[in-house]
Amino acid sequence: MALDKSLVSGSMTMLILKLISERDMYGYEMIDTLRQRSNHSFELKAGTLYPILHGLEEKGMVRSYDKEFAGKTRKYYSITSSGMAQLEERTKEWKEYSDAVRGVLALEVSVL
Repeated sequence: MALDKSLVSGSMTMLILKLISERDMYGYEMIDTLRQRSNHSFELKAGTLYPILHGLEEKGMVRSYDKEFAGKTRKYYSITSSGMAQLEERTKEWKEYSDAVRGVLALEVSVL
């Protein structure tokens, strides 16, 4: 089942920050890792990823650097302390939200 894009877009910044909190990554690596970890639910396009990364870089949450690999230069992204703080805040908000949704969905309606 395809996920509603509005559900995905609200959490994408958190997911990207999570990935690069684990290790520095380049763009295609992020796309591939998201796809694999989500069992193909997140099929992110480069045209979606890079504007998010550029916005995070402008806000000081990530930084980029070039690194040569197999004769190619790739742009890697790493998370900053500001990005880690944002990730922690977004993760906390997501947990509260998802717990609330689960609580509502678990309610049973009793007939009087």
